[in-house]
Amino acid sequence: MKQVKLSGTITALVTPFKKNGEVDYLNFCELIDFQVKNGTDAVVVCGSTGESATLTTDEKKHLIAKAVEHFSGKITIIAGTGTNATESTLALSQFAEEHGADGLLVVTPYYNKPTQDGLFEHYRLVAERVDLPLILYNVPGRTGINMLPKTQIRIAEACPNVVATKEASGNIEQMMEIIKNAPAHFSLLSGDDALTLPIILIGGKGIVSVIANYAPRQFSTMVNLALKGKHKEALKIHYELFELMQMNFVESNPIPVKCAMSLMGMVQEIYRKPLMPIKPDNKKKMKEALVRAGLVK
Repeated sequence: MKQVKLSGTITALVTPFKKNGEVDYLNFCELIDFQVKNGTDAVVVCGSTGESATLTTDEKKHLIAKAVEHFSGKITIIAGTGTNATESTLALSQFAEEHGADGLLVVTPYYNKPTQDGLFEHYRLVAERVDLPLILYNVPGRTGINMLPKTQIRIAEACPNVVATKEASGNIEQMMEIIKNAPAHFSLLSGDDALTLPIILIGGKGIVSVIANYAPRQFSTMVNLALKGKHKEALKIHYELFELMQMNFVESNPIPVKCAMSLMGMVQEIYRKPLMPIKPDNKKKMKEALVRAGLVK
């Protein structure tokens, strides 16, 4: 199994599009370069923030391959390969491995609502057939199912290459149960920017972040301070960014984060339908928040 760092600040990258609706691969590489230059530990390609639900399989493969081609050795590349079908998840995970990705982020199957035993078998099969570090991704608000702590621990104990969970349930008690009972090789990552500090305080090891798309230096500094036990210094940065963390979810992710990035000149504000541009009043509030944070004038 590849030995890579899957902790600290991991940015869930947006996927930039051109006006004709096609993926903007040049802009995509510029975004990763921005992450490299600003000290991010890793990036997730084709995650929820990357609008994976409306990317074609070919687009996902091209994005993963492009990221590895240009940035392997410069930053850790994690491929978002989860789908709601085990065989398609396995196929994309094997593609990511063959093309040099450093790790996988695999969301729980959505819509079909498998049992906890079904979740275990899903992850066991992928982990057994792919020799990459694998991060579980539990986000009940999007998938319609919560992967229980005992199931996550069961998977980690059965699969040595399942090394972490991205917990976006918002349930701190559930997270504490996972951290308390986790095997030594298994860690918990926050799935919510605003909960990163309390999660690190209870034993979490980092974050898969949205705000790090456009404030990677500031947010990474906060995370590193927290992981070093410098909570007072981390808390100061947390509250400097807190308004933006909230604004990033004033509408469905990634609508607000793409709005922020467009205001900063990083991407065009283009989405895959059924996502739509942010409402004008929220765009105004986002710009005001960016100004207060010193990110735009």
